[in-house]
Amino acid sequence: MEIKFWLNGKLIKDDVEPDTVLLEYVRSKGCMSVKRGCETANCGLCTVWVDNKPVLSCATLAVQVNNKKVTTLEGVQDRARDFGTFLAKEGAEQCGYCSPGFIMNVLAMEDELENPTEREIKEYLAGNLCRCTGYQGQLRAIKKYLARNKEA
Repeated sequence: MEIKFWLNGKLIKDDVEPDTVLLEYVRSKGCMSVKRGCETANCGLCTVWVDNKPVLSCATLAVQVNNKKVTTLEGVQDRARDFGTFLAKEGAEQCGYCSPGFIMNVLAMEDELENPTEREIKEYLAGNLCRCTGYQGQLRAIKKYLARNKEA
């Protein structure tokens, strides 16, 4: 099938098999931030944005993004780097394998929710699994990052 979509702002036109998973497709295009985790849509490692909304690319077919805008961590590097410094300062960055999907969701939450409560933060990020941290450092980093951006 022929698809046309924007990947990190670049127009892509390609022929894909109907069963090609978006995770595999974007990785084949050099977006290595998109990680394979559970392959059951439960861990959040494969999160990308489709039309600025987070989706799990392991559960999305490439043909489903036809005429849409797909953003990976490579497309939001400056914002990701900025938030990443907050993660590091809070000791929430350990192995880093889950970080790309987690960061994509944090940035989407920042765009979507105004002044989220701790409960709203936890609910928004409930699908992001991390085997290294206890989540407390991540939560502290998010709160400090959002507070700093609110002041700006």
